[in-house]
Amino acid sequence: MKILIMSDSHGLTSEIVDIKNRHQEEVDLMLHCGDSELSNESDELSGFIGVKGNCDFGSRLPNEIIEDLQGTTLYMTHGHLYNVKMSLMSLKYRAIETNAKIACYGHSHIAGAELIDGVLLINPGSIRLPVLRRQKTYAILELEQNRANVTFFEVNGQIINELSKEFILK
Repeated sequence: MKILIMSDSHGLTSEIVDIKNRHQEEVDLMLHCGDSELSNESDELSGFIGVKGNCDFGSRLPNEIIEDLQGTTLYMTHGHLYNVKMSLMSLKYRAIETNAKIACYGHSHIAGAELIDGVLLINPGSIRLPVLRRQKTYAILELEQNRANVTFFEVNGQIINELSKEFILK
């Protein structure tokens, strides 16, 4: 199973469409971790499952989503309600409460993936305002049995090898 993950697009439209068009035939699911600043009904976000970010004023999106990915539970939230700019501990605990092996989030605009206490935490970064790097990023998660490959991409589709990693989920 392949999942496209993006976050913190902050009003961008053509970039979302380009990324969606580039990958929609190869992925099974598309996630937006909040702060799109677009209407829930926008054409650009059609096909995405999304959550509300701190800049999504008036949005009717939920604060969190729990998805079953063929036996692996995924938890998604924006991150502002879990103080992810300071620590990932609260987010990790929430993921554990929901029996999730994977937690996707945004808010900090810092792209990265790490395995903490059995929970794979993925922040796709921002396709508009990246932090700690100049590349504007999104990610694709590929799940195969207990392996999780997280590949990071620049907005133009170029792979960022130094961020991309493989994890074993238990």
